[in-house]
Amino acid sequence: MSTNRFSGPARVAGVVSFCIAAAVSAQTAAPGTSSSGSGNRPAATAGTTGGASSSGAMTNRSSTTGSSAMGSNNATANKGADNLSSGDRKFIEKAAQGGLAEVQLGKLAADKAASPEVKQFGQRMVDDHTKANDQLKQIATSKGVNIPTELDRSTQREMDKLNKLSGAEFDREYMKHMVSDHKKDVSEFKTEANRAKDPSIKQFAATTLPTLQQHLELAQSTEKTARNESSNKSSQSSGNAGATRTAGTTKGR
Repeated sequence: MSTNRFSGPARVAGVVSFCIAAAVSAQTAAPGTSSSGSGNRPAATAGTTGGASSSGAMTNRSSTTGSSAMGSNNATANKGADNLSSGDRKFIEKAAQGGLAEVQLGKLAADKAASPEVKQFGQRMVDDHTKANDQLKQIATSKGVNIPTELDRSTQREMDKLNKLSGAEFDREYMKHMVSDHKKDVSEFKTEANRAKDPSIKQFAATTLPTLQQHLELAQSTEKTARNESSNKSSQSSGNAGATRTAGTTKGR
């Protein structure tokens, strides 16, 4: 009997101890679970941050690649300019200046000339030299050479002079200038076609030279026509004046 009395309470105490131990274990496990969950959250944040960093790195790489390409193009142009001889560079600049002058003076002649032949000549200068100027501009750009975009002082003075003239007087002065100018052009392009060091410039000079020679021949023949027309008009004016004076004298008698 003594043994049975103590065995009951002992069993109750064991059950209570087990329940307490289970509760403590549950409390201990709960923080661990929470910690584990919160640990996963920073991991996700880190992944997001890593993605943003990767995106930024890609953007930076793209910008760097674009900048490198632009720098490469500039470097190529600068290298072309450095490799260009002083003679070839001077030819490009002078040919561009002359081509610009031919176009502007040609436009003036096509508008103001009295003779149809002079008008036609002026328009041909505009057409042919505009085409040649475009070709030369492409070469200059590839070589890193800046070409003029405005008339030089000498051409501007000629423009101002022609603007003050009209009729046959304008035609004579314009064609006289064209003959002189194209003689210089033919000589300079012929020299560059033989002596240019850069192949593309040499080819440009050689292929443009025949057109300039045609311009010179046409300028010389048109100048003669302009002079003859001017002389004929002067003779007619003198004849009319003489006839007027004779008629006046006869009438007076």
